Amino acid sequence: MTKDVMLLALYCGLIFFLSHQPSLPMPLGFPHQDKLVHGLAYAIMGLLAWRTFKNRPVSRLTVFVLAVLFCGFYGASDEFHQSFIVGRDSDIWDWFADTTGAILAVSLLTWRAHKT
Repeated sequence: MTKDVMLLALYCGLIFFLSHQPSLPMPLGFPHQDKLVHGLAYAIMGLLAWRTFKNRPVSRLTVFVLAVLFCGFYGASDEFHQSFIVGRDSDIWDWFADTTGAILAVSLLTWRAHKT
């Protein structure tokens, strides 16, 4: 198992652990701040997924699609998981924030790699 795969797996485990908590403190104190937190968390996941797939013998577009799909499916499974946790709920807008964060990060990384 490569270092990139290990980091992605560990990060997914961290997300799972945090999602399993009945509640999490939100430090910023403004409405819908959880969407920003979701976006940032999945932007990091997008970076890790992109790094995992970028050294495969596939096109940049395929790397982009694989990384975004991985994050999107993981985000959907995370929302499903949260629906079983007392004190948590499943929210389509959280998934949207997850996927948007991943798309933004992977887009930036893909664009940057294309420029070099």
